[in-house]
Amino acid sequence: MSGVMGEDGLVPRARSSLPVVCTGGLGLLTLLCAWLLDSDKFMERTVVIAFCITVEMFIHSMCLFAEEWLFHSRQRYQGRINEIFQACFRGRVILGMCAISLGLGWSFSEEQWSTMALTCAIYLLLKCLGVLGPAPVEISEICETKKMNVAHGLAWSFYIGYLKFVLPDLHNKVSRYSSTRGNLSSPRLHILLPLNAKVPAKPEEEDTNVVFHENLPELERDTAGVRNRSYKNSVYKITQNNEAFSCVLEYATPLLTLYQMSHESSAGFGERERKQQVLLFYRTLSQILENSLECRNRYRLVLLNDEHTGDPHYLSREIIQHLKQQDGEIYMDPIQEPPNEVHPVPEEGPVGNFNGALRATFPEDPVSSNPTLMFSQPQSLRSEPVETTDYFNQPNARRWD
Repeated sequence: MSGVMGEDGLVPRARSSLPVVCTGGLGLLTLLCAWLLDSDKFMERTVVIAFCITVEMFIHSMCLFAEEWLFHSRQRYQGRINEIFQACFRGRVILGMCAISLGLGWSFSEEQWSTMALTCAIYLLLKCLGVLGPAPVEISEICETKKMNVAHGLAWSFYIGYLKFVLPDLHNKVSRYSSTRGNLSSPRLHILLPLNAKVPAKPEEEDTNVVFHENLPELERDTAGVRNRSYKNSVYKITQNNEAFSCVLEYATPLLTLYQMSHESSAGFGERERKQQVLLFYRTLSQILENSLECRNRYRLVLLNDEHTGDPHYLSREIIQHLKQQDGEIYMDPIQEPPNEVHPVPEEGPVGNFNGALRATFPEDPVSSNPTLMFSQPQSLRSEPVETTDYFNQPNARRWD
């Protein structure tokens, strides 16, 4: 799970529909004011303005269609005219053209035609110059909504190509390590995400209190044509004020891509954009892992703020803070329901009465008709006893291994 130590003030939330609501409310209020100022010609002017806006959007869509059809028809659309049409014309433009057809019944004066032509010309020129283009915040919202950011692709690649099969196997590797080396302070994989995307080769380079101890047993699998590709996880010892902790940690390697992109002029990726992408990477990866039953409760995202100048032990302090926060948490494996589970049906009649008397006579039977609340040490749900009753050889008897 991800940490909650100050991330709420850093990680951007998804944008709401407030601009749409405000725009719609102001539009209705403006319509009311226009009707109060001149109710006699309100309908006539409304039709003229709607006609102008629709024609402007239609002409602009035709320009887009000409570009796509003449130069990109085969490469981008495989010659399908209907796909080009759908890419250039929005549904609202088509509905607007239908309204134009109905509005042609109106008899416009020469002055009105002149006003509409002038309005269309000004709109097209401003559109050409980029004055009417989307604001940066609108572009950002479109990219986030359509999952088009670099951070979205990197987060999904990190999950599909690494975490999806490393995290489910982590519990077994930690158990084997604990049986011979001693228990870790946390069984989770701690993934470090610095805001500046600067990922060192070794955590010791950032903080001398973080020292490499040893690697966990390797995981080997055939991936992308590579036979027995090896995946490792490292255990580190963290010390602070004579306290010693140990955990599995590593940096999020996709952040290296963001850092290197920000130093390539051809990527068009500045420092400000890099920080925003890191925060989006954190938010996207957190959502992906929380929705994954195989990975849930097996990780910890540690967001590192790069504004810790002058603190040589910032990294160890943040990791220990996360480890201490987990002391009060109960670690459990994701629950996996057995297929086609059959729930016992209460017995009725003489047989039920006989079994009830039998259970009362032998209280050592672990199966009780009355539910009992019991507390035990945290452990994996997979290690719970399973019923192995042989109903054919031992009728009306229940036994737990």
